[in-house]
Amino acid sequence: MVKDPVCGMSVNPATAAHRAEHGGQAYYFCAQRCKEKFVADPARYLQPPAAPAPALAGAIYTCPMHPEVQQVGPGHCPKCGMALEPMMPSLDEDDGHELRAMSRRLWTLVALTLPVFLLAMGPHLFGWHWPEPWAGIAAWAEAVLATFVVLWGGAPFFARGWHSLKPWSPNMYTLIALGTGVAWCYSVVAFLAPSLFPEGFRDMHGQVGVYFESAAVIVTLVTLGDFLELRARRRTGAALKGLLGLAPKTAHRVDADGQEHDVPLDDVHPGDTLRIRPGEKVPVDGLVLDGSSHVDEAMLTGEPLPVSKLAGERVTGGTVNQDGALLMRAEKVGADTMLAQIVSLVAQAQRSKAPLQRVADRVAAWFVPAVVAVAVLAFALWAWLGPEPRLAYALIAAVSVLIIACPCALGLATPISIMVASGRAAQNGVLFRDAAAIESLRGIDTLVVDKTGTLTQGKPSLQDVVSLGERPFDQLLAMAAALEQPSEHPLARAIVEGAQARGIRMPAVDDFRSVTGAGVEGSVGGHAVALGNRQLLSNIGVMTDKAVLDRADAMRVAGATVMFLAVDGVLAGLIAVADRIKPGTPQAIRDLHAAGLRIVMLTGDNATTANTVATTLGIDEVHAEVSPADKAEVIRSLRAQGRRVAMAGDGINDAPALAVADIGIAMGNGTDIAMESAQVTLVKGELTAIVRARALSQATVRNIRQNLFFAFVYNAVGVPLAAGLLYPLLGVMLSPMVAALAMSLSSVSVVGNALRLRRAPL
Repeated sequence: MVKDPVCGMSVNPATAAHRAEHGGQAYYFCAQRCKEKFVADPARYLQPPAAPAPALAGAIYTCPMHPEVQQVGPGHCPKCGMALEPMMPSLDEDDGHELRAMSRRLWTLVALTLPVFLLAMGPHLFGWHWPEPWAGIAAWAEAVLATFVVLWGGAPFFARGWHSLKPWSPNMYTLIALGTGVAWCYSVVAFLAPSLFPEGFRDMHGQVGVYFESAAVIVTLVTLGDFLELRARRRTGAALKGLLGLAPKTAHRVDADGQEHDVPLDDVHPGDTLRIRPGEKVPVDGLVLDGSSHVDEAMLTGEPLPVSKLAGERVTGGTVNQDGALLMRAEKVGADTMLAQIVSLVAQAQRSKAPLQRVADRVAAWFVPAVVAVAVLAFALWAWLGPEPRLAYALIAAVSVLIIACPCALGLATPISIMVASGRAAQNGVLFRDAAAIESLRGIDTLVVDKTGTLTQGKPSLQDVVSLGERPFDQLLAMAAALEQPSEHPLARAIVEGAQARGIRMPAVDDFRSVTGAGVEGSVGGHAVALGNRQLLSNIGVMTDKAVLDRADAMRVAGATVMFLAVDGVLAGLIAVADRIKPGTPQAIRDLHAAGLRIVMLTGDNATTANTVATTLGIDEVHAEVSPADKAEVIRSLRAQGRRVAMAGDGINDAPALAVADIGIAMGNGTDIAMESAQVTLVKGELTAIVRARALSQATVRNIRQNLFFAFVYNAVGVPLAAGLLYPLLGVMLSPMVAALAMSLSSVSVVGNALRLRRAPL
């Protein structure tokens, strides 16, 4: 026998109907589908499975449910039994294995629970009864399938419930383990030994009711919740991985004798000399020793314009070198780099958040002991004072208490509201990451916004062309665009795209020359043309008068970058390029003010441009020329003043601020890092959606509180009735079947209340 390389089944080569050859070797398959998969991609099925990445030496692991639990190396949380996760992810580790395993577990449980539910509820829903011998077969099938679901699928919950008792910190898993365990144990006793129960607890067919379907459904629903939660946590890890991925894996180190070697980034040390070629990322923080170039620092400043770098100036790891070669000296490496500090800020802020769905854990400390105490007390009182058969009545009372107190409604109270609210929010262009985002957003009183890409379009565009002589507008723009056409600089692209949008034909350019830090020169249509800053004009001897300079300054105050255009040694015009305010931003700011929010702008741009935009839009407070760490510090300062702060941004540089705010809001047209670091994403990048999202947040939290109230009131009323409170008064005792029905109705009330969010006014 040989093994099918696709599915792993044993196949007899002598009788196998499906065969394929690869690399001179024959392979046999159990089915045609396996053969097709193998032929399409043999390497996938022949390579040995990758070994899991070893844990990093000294790495700190923490519990996603209890962030205060931290230890060196992997393990399990002593409070809830969940597997610990590394606080800082590695680019090498396979984070998808656990999620795929839980997905397979979930679908297996769904496949097993569905027939259990149909077998149990079919007769009640459709009014028919299994004839013999099918009734016995159906009962055994229900019992066996439910037992597998509870014992296999619910094993992690029982383990976590047991672990929670060791330090005596009962949580949701304590309730789940208790409820499913009691429902299943009672059902096993009722199924295998129905003679223990009095006639009063038999249905019209003489059968004692069992509740296998309740236990199975609870296990499957809780597994679904854990799967969704794990997927959300993996998205958080993806954000940090994306940040780590900004740094290159290798660096070009130049030895003392001038020889260049490629070395892993971990082997770079302070003082090493490194070469950075055009188009490559800067490996670490350091100082430029030789060369000149433009470096894209959008990850730090969020601004689209590259920054000129000359000898003696500093560069930051993760930024992108654009058009020139640089020689640099490494100064900060590893955890000391700016990029590593940004990653640390995001990770630290994300770990500090307490999710709303753990509300039930805060009351479980008294709820679980109270339920158990009532069940024990009910058993004791019935065994002592009850009518014959006392023990049977005592057992029924205790089981009814535990079944009616099963945390199904309590467990659904938060997730079902979050599910409905998330769908309603998505229809309005808002994506909530989890319940914590909804909990935080409702109380926001201060909104901090980035400028570029949030208030503005995030891309320079041609704003104006001013003629200072007799040459017409289109001729000046044609000359400027012709000069800039070979360049990939964002300002050059803005001029070229502006000319193309206006249908202006660009002539050929000769003798093109780029002047680093000044501008460009060339010959266009027989004319000597230069485009750049005042330094370029000074270099070629072009004079400028005060009136022209004042006009250029006025355009800069309006938020534009101004370039001077000289033709044949004479100043001919001004070219203004600006990052325009989004069309919907002014109305959005007015709506946010009307909702009672204070608006604060944080930007890495210069103060003149920032204040111009703030004045135009009516922003309440402005902080300009700030770094990513400074942005996070400003938000900490606002929170220290007692403000509830939301941060809206779209760039990598906004990630620490998005994470440290009470709620981070990413613009959907921004970077993946910003969206992964935030708790809320605005799909269309419109600030007006924040008003709708805040209104939905308030409605959702109110709905969750109502659900929790229903769940606890239901228990407060149902538990005494299940314990036998009605027997002394009316001579009736609550059957476990009625307890299970009441438990189901409590869940229905919670779901029905949550569905009202679909019609909540926004």
